[in-house]
Amino acid sequence: MQIRALKRGDYETWLPLWQANCLNQITQDITAETRRRLCNPKEDVFGLGAFDETGALCGFLHYILHPTTGFKEPACYMQDLYVNVKYRRQGIAKHLVLTLNEMGQAQKWARIYWFAEEGNDAVQKLYKDLGVKMNFSLHMLHIHS
Repeated sequence: MQIRALKRGDYETWLPLWQANCLNQITQDITAETRRRLCNPKEDVFGLGAFDETGALCGFLHYILHPTTGFKEPACYMQDLYVNVKYRRQGIAKHLVLTLNEMGQAQKWARIYWFAEEGNDAVQKLYKDLGVKMNFSLHMLHIHS
């Protein structure tokens, strides 16, 4: 398994995974804007891809770096973590998260944080296996309906 930054040329293999991650409920304009941000070096939106030995994209992790209070270094918000159904239970998601953690340590980020659905047993098990105690509750106001 190779983990590397997503590139512009990965779009065709990224798109079906992105749509599955969004339960096919995302509009084309949002998909286009997400792709633009991922491919624009002036944006602070990034993606990692997990590729098998044939070069097939098995999963991805999107993250956003941003300023935060209390630190000079940026914080990292891990926004999307998705693995193709046929590649699940092989440690790919864990490998993506650990790669992000290594990057954060090397670049001295203030922290990495994310949200996880309480009822998603698979993701809760992943974070527990990583030794992460999920100890915050999320309260969200939906600005757009």
